[in-house]
Amino acid sequence: MAHHTIKSSYATLSERLNRYPQGAPPSEILFSILKILFSEKEAELVASLPIKPFTAEKASRIWKMELTATRNALDQLASRAILVDIEQNGETVYVLPPPMAGFFEFSMMRIRDDVDQKVLGELFYEYMNVEEDFIRELFTQGETQLGRTFVHEPALSAQNALHVLDYERATHIIESATHRGVGICYCRHKMEHKGQDCDAPKDICMTFNNTAASLIRHEYAREVDVNECLDLLQVAYDHNLVQFGENVREQVNFICNCCGCCCEAMIAARRFAILNPVHTTNFLPVVDTVSCIGCGKCVSACPVEAMTLISTNDASNPNKKMAKVNEDLCLGCGVCVRACSQGSIHLKSRPARVITPLDGIHRAVLMAIERGKLQNLIFDNQVLLSHRALAGVLGVVLKLPPIKQILASKQVRSRYLETLIGRYNKGK
Repeated sequence: MAHHTIKSSYATLSERLNRYPQGAPPSEILFSILKILFSEKEAELVASLPIKPFTAEKASRIWKMELTATRNALDQLASRAILVDIEQNGETVYVLPPPMAGFFEFSMMRIRDDVDQKVLGELFYEYMNVEEDFIRELFTQGETQLGRTFVHEPALSAQNALHVLDYERATHIIESATHRGVGICYCRHKMEHKGQDCDAPKDICMTFNNTAASLIRHEYAREVDVNECLDLLQVAYDHNLVQFGENVREQVNFICNCCGCCCEAMIAARRFAILNPVHTTNFLPVVDTVSCIGCGKCVSACPVEAMTLISTNDASNPNKKMAKVNEDLCLGCGVCVRACSQGSIHLKSRPARVITPLDGIHRAVLMAIERGKLQNLIFDNQVLLSHRALAGVLGVVLKLPPIKQILASKQVRSRYLETLIGRYNKGK
């Protein structure tokens, strides 16, 4: 009987997490992960929290719990990086982050003894690398993805640099952030517990702004200044790591420095390549077929196997090879440019610029519409959002292309939304 009660609490929480635009498919492995991270009571409480930011007062009303006890419970969850606590206008606002990039990663961003990280790492491996449903949903549903690739800035020519916008530069994200935190790379830490990690540096996972402030406060990340963070970015460049960051233009919360062998985003990019699981940069590599000697360094460096060696069909030298780019697979990171000792690879602009959502609300609305989950954002948990939050969601919907507006309207089945869209489009 006790087993049934525990499972139902974690099953309810997993169903709750699956309401996020990115999803978290329920499974026995997921229940086991949640059981390590949450007590039975915590799972029950968290399952009833809104998807959008909330105050202790709102949680107190939802939980029907006295305010002081509610604050204590929320602060306890934040101290374990399950919730992110944000100071806004002198008030603490809490956010339940999605599993990825969120409390899954946070649980492995420091060495800790309050949970069995070896067991946790092995469970994460089973859930993401073996079961595959979670990663497939996370990276392949819809056109708008969680993350995007940043170009290796040292690989840019002076001409390329003219076409790179600030939000496309990892250096700009670092320099403009309000807070900067560095923790252990979740992916390589997880693989370490499987005995499959590589020798790329681990203490190099970067978080920024409100998320960094919370993780620093609870010692899940260490605070670094601009110079140290830029130095770590250079270390990442030197190890041919790919910068994979939050797919927004404003208030980027994370940049991971990814290897091809351990990191979820790079593995997904290879496994589900045809579905474009990771947003690319606005560049593509070009190989100079005259100077390329076919050494294969670019092939070894490419994290998504977009570079291959092919025959030059040179009758006088039948064994001669040269590098070839598969543009359909390429992330445009520029790692191959730095790996080429002959200077035979340079970057060119893609024919069409990749569109990046403005901020987290914009991305969440797009992801929710594309995945059929918009109603979860608007009518979350039968607890009405604040007028301001609702206005933010509707404001994004009104500015979308007509086809996305139709999808949104069908999902919500709201005459109010249909009328609002109609009036807005008439007034254009």
